[in-house]
Amino acid sequence: QVQLVESGGGLVQAGGSLRLSCAASGSIFNTYHVGWFRQAPGKQREFVASINWTSRSTDYGDSVRGRFSISRDYAKNSVYLQMNSLKSEDTAVYYCAASPTTIETIIRLTTGYDYWGQGTQVTVSS
Repeated sequence: QVQLVESGGGLVQAGGSLRLSCAASGSIFNTYHVGWFRQAPGKQREFVASINWTSRSTDYGDSVRGRFSISRDYAKNSVYLQMNSLKSEDTAVYYCAASPTTIETIIRLTTGYDYWGQGTQVTVSS
């Protein structure tokens, strides 16, 4: 069982930056594919970014590509989401998710992940 804890959310002005962290229990997390999703009120959960276990493969949703960056720190069993040039439409609860396997056809889908964190709120004021 992998437990995920997100942190780093908060209130920021448009154009600002935040870095979200996803910390996991156990080093087995370092072998997992990890994704970030977000969900705004009244909307479906949306894929933001993902990273494979070697960090050699990353993927981004169209709305964040070029502004967000995903990375991982194996020593800390953590994955980060650096968010720059934030916009009001980035306001959402952000979730970290993990899967022991990488299945390319579903890594952008919530069904592609087995473990989820509780989420962290990001609010961007315009």
